[in-house]
Amino acid sequence: MIAGISIVILVFLFMIQRFGTSKVGYTFAPILSLWFILIGGIGFYNIIKHDTTVLKAINPIYIVEYFIRNKKDAWVSLGGVVLCTTGGEALFADVGHFSVRSIQVSMCSMVYPALILAYTGQSAFLRQHPDSASDAFFKSVPGPMYWPMFVVSILASVIASQAMISGTFSVVHQSLSLGCFPRVKVVHTSANHEGQVYIPEINYFLMLACVGVTSGFKTTVKIGNAYGIAVVFVMTLTSALLVLIMIMIWKTNIFLIILYVVTIGFVELIYLSSVLYKFTLGGYLPLAFSAFLMTVMYVWNNVYRRKYHYELDLMVSPARLTEIFTNKNMSRIPGLAMFYSELVQGIPPIFEHYVSNVPALHSIIVFVSMKSLHVNKVPAEERYFFRRVEPRTLFAFQCAVRYGYNDVREVAFEETLITRLKEFIQEETWMQIQTLSIGGKMTESGRESDREIEHNEISKAKQAKEEKLREIMEQEIEQVEKAWEEVGIVHLIGQNEVIASKESNVMKRILVDYAYNLLRRNLRQSEAVFDIPHKRMLKVGMTYQL
Repeated sequence: MIAGISIVILVFLFMIQRFGTSKVGYTFAPILSLWFILIGGIGFYNIIKHDTTVLKAINPIYIVEYFIRNKKDAWVSLGGVVLCTTGGEALFADVGHFSVRSIQVSMCSMVYPALILAYTGQSAFLRQHPDSASDAFFKSVPGPMYWPMFVVSILASVIASQAMISGTFSVVHQSLSLGCFPRVKVVHTSANHEGQVYIPEINYFLMLACVGVTSGFKTTVKIGNAYGIAVVFVMTLTSALLVLIMIMIWKTNIFLIILYVVTIGFVELIYLSSVLYKFTLGGYLPLAFSAFLMTVMYVWNNVYRRKYHYELDLMVSPARLTEIFTNKNMSRIPGLAMFYSELVQGIPPIFEHYVSNVPALHSIIVFVSMKSLHVNKVPAEERYFFRRVEPRTLFAFQCAVRYGYNDVREVAFEETLITRLKEFIQEETWMQIQTLSIGGKMTESGRESDREIEHNEISKAKQAKEEKLREIMEQEIEQVEKAWEEVGIVHLIGQNEVIASKESNVMKRILVDYAYNLLRRNLRQSEAVFDIPHKRMLKVGMTYQL
């Protein structure tokens, strides 16, 4: 029954994640504050009532005597003692959800004092009731406060789970931005805090995993063993990475680094050896789970980098692009085609593959690259960046579309892009006219002694060039409008098949042909990310041999 109720609570907790960390946090904050006030107050009450001499335990000589007296059993017990500090590791992940100052203030002013009072109070209670060690927390609660504490403790455990969920979202989001995690949908739920995100796929995957662990383990003993290993590993890895930061970034004195490793590192390694003693009693779960996620991240990042470098090496050069557009055997059909790619600069190899199989090009070509930025909103004037693919007669453009996590994709995306394209043509023509005017003034100032007739000829030539540029601009805008209104837009997106090259070894074939393609087939596709209308979308298949 307890496992069933826990599963129901877990499902409810994961279902409300879509409302965002801030809304969930504002709901939970009063409950958590009440929790710390109650456990601190009850702990203080137990110290006064049962045994004030328990405060002598602050003297570190007692832990030395404890180890001398119990030896191996004392070392094994550290695996349970470490559970008193669980939750501390979530502070690092939650920095993305809350400010550093808020975590510092709440930890030092409320969390830490309340925990010290709670555990000291339970120790005072056990001095008088040593037989109650198996359930010291609830048995140390005064009678009238039992049921209120029971309700608040359940709510507090739910909130502790929330901290882990929020931290997981932050870690996955950072991995995704570094190209170390498969493509998933990221929903930014706050305009003020960049790290407050909600990832639906990860949310449901975590829910299934938590429900499976709860129904499989059933008791808190095995779950505690698994959690203990996870916590100590996180702390040990954090300390190891901090040493690298101290050496490479902070340039800390080597003696301070050695002192840090000898003190903090020694303590953490003792705790780590203790929790590993319970590896077979549930402690294997977080290590197995971590190994699975690391495998997924390694496979994705490795092939992702190979694929990107492959596109860079084989992207279409400007000379080759001119050759394609000027080829007399290449038919030009009316309309506008948009080629989507992940390359910020350059023409992707999928374009040449397309024209080699379909010797026909639309009258207007736009190569589009969409990029998500880690900012709240991208100003409308900075969202679309166009550049013309030379020479001008090709009538081909590159467009980088940038959007922030609070930007709403335009419903009329095509209409907006056409408007921006026409504005770009106008701005480009105006810049050319300005350059022409400046060049003309420099010529005039250098030839003040020349005859007036030569001056008039220069002015007429400049005016003729300006009129010619305006005429070309009007023709191009008219051609864009005609392609948009009469024919419409065709969206072409690459459907890349990634395979290992023939000379690859067995490990690389497994990595690329099986592991990566399995991930790619079961995750979000590019058209879902770009919001491309399916009625006018064409997929161009190409094989990448890495």
